[in-house]
Amino acid sequence: MSSIAELNPKPLWKHFARLCDIPRPSKHEEQVVAYIVDFCKERGLDVELDKIGNVIIRKPATPGMESRKVIALQSHVDMVPQKNADSDHDFLKDPIRPQIDGEWVTATGTTLGADNGIGVAAILALLESTDIPHPALEALLTIDEEAGMTGAKHLQPGYFDAELLLNLDTEDEGELYVGCAGGVDINIQLPYAAEPLPADHKTFRLSVRGLRGGHSGLDIDKGRGNANKIANRIVDAALAEIPDLRIAALDGGSLRNAIPRESFTTVAAPAGSAARLMEIVQRESAVIGAELDNEAKLDITLDETDTAANALDRDTQQKLIRALRCCPNGVERMSTALEGIAETSNNLARVVTEQEDGAHRVRVQCLVRSLSDSARDQHALNVAAAFELAGAAVSLDNPYPGWTPNMQSPLLALMKEVYREMEGSEPEVKVIHAGLECGLLSKPYPHWDMVSFGPTIRRAHSPEERVHIESVGNFWEYFVKVVTAIPGR
Repeated sequence: MSSIAELNPKPLWKHFARLCDIPRPSKHEEQVVAYIVDFCKERGLDVELDKIGNVIIRKPATPGMESRKVIALQSHVDMVPQKNADSDHDFLKDPIRPQIDGEWVTATGTTLGADNGIGVAAILALLESTDIPHPALEALLTIDEEAGMTGAKHLQPGYFDAELLLNLDTEDEGELYVGCAGGVDINIQLPYAAEPLPADHKTFRLSVRGLRGGHSGLDIDKGRGNANKIANRIVDAALAEIPDLRIAALDGGSLRNAIPRESFTTVAAPAGSAARLMEIVQRESAVIGAELDNEAKLDITLDETDTAANALDRDTQQKLIRALRCCPNGVERMSTALEGIAETSNNLARVVTEQEDGAHRVRVQCLVRSLSDSARDQHALNVAAAFELAGAAVSLDNPYPGWTPNMQSPLLALMKEVYREMEGSEPEVKVIHAGLECGLLSKPYPHWDMVSFGPTIRRAHSPEERVHIESVGNFWEYFVKVVTAIPGR
């Protein structure tokens, strides 16, 4: 079978295949929104955009289902744009190239966008259906979930009559989510003076590649390497033995919600120290590789490159290295109430040198997550303090709340019953260390009874993202059965 559009269930996969053709990275959802609006108009569905650009769709109940509770269906239309360093993919222009790999669908050198394209495709398939009985449906397709939850944050009351909401944005078949972590972005700017490099210095590029990366919430507890931390550790070790080593440029990580897989540091060292620098990089690489025994593809190289014009001033260079050393990364605390769930974490996501209007700076981005809003705020202040001591300007931006579990939820009880009838076993009920939009949606619609679920997706937010084909079929069947079983008002 050559096309994912031919996979079963075809109603869902054909829509996902079409979504793969449409560029939709976060903050650039115009094309996919236009496609969905046209899709609705062609089928006579009631569709509108709210002031921020979320798509709101309504479909009347099928005959005999008019007295059932109205249900809202929710997913986000944007995707994380991650690609391998050797990929020339342009997320603003090029389609995603999905491929079938045994039991999975993956993409070619990029993220797949199953997060949350499978959820969007399921909603479109149900809206298009003519043979599935359902109560009145209200769909909410939000924008910019991955880069700031902009759509959910700005949703206003008054658009929906629903009492229940199904969020289709989690990544393990057979699991029902009733709570999630909140988060806050930490944006750091450290100015530096650009100093000319001595004439006797040679320039090298230190590359850290091949790490597994992954979702900075779902995968943060798996002990995966952080390319920014690794690169900084090697540079610090080299400085201890080559005091005249200079940092000329930094470019590590890519997105705030993706564990950094790659980092590239341009350094300069006296020509006579080149061999020593190579020995240090090889020595540290071997030690780090042994520590990170779950990172089999870790690849650290040092290559001579074009001569850099200048470098960070020595004082800022030292302060930056120390701040990156001190910056918390990974799980800060595991939950004591929920076994096996991270409570609070930080992702040291992005470290890059920039020049604008003649001024030079290092920009650092982090994302703190927590099941506790107070713990989120305190850990963000811990991260901020490491860089403030180095003289950086720090701002805490885009805070969003967690979603408090309601174990007495009538919708949860219904979905557990449907799952038992379908599978003959109990679904797992969980809380997720990631940002679902449900916490924000409960502000304008506090009466909503919400549950989140989805098919099995692995390595979201990385070019190794893949979705399990059979689980998509099971997810679709379960989704339809739940919608059909919605009780009367």
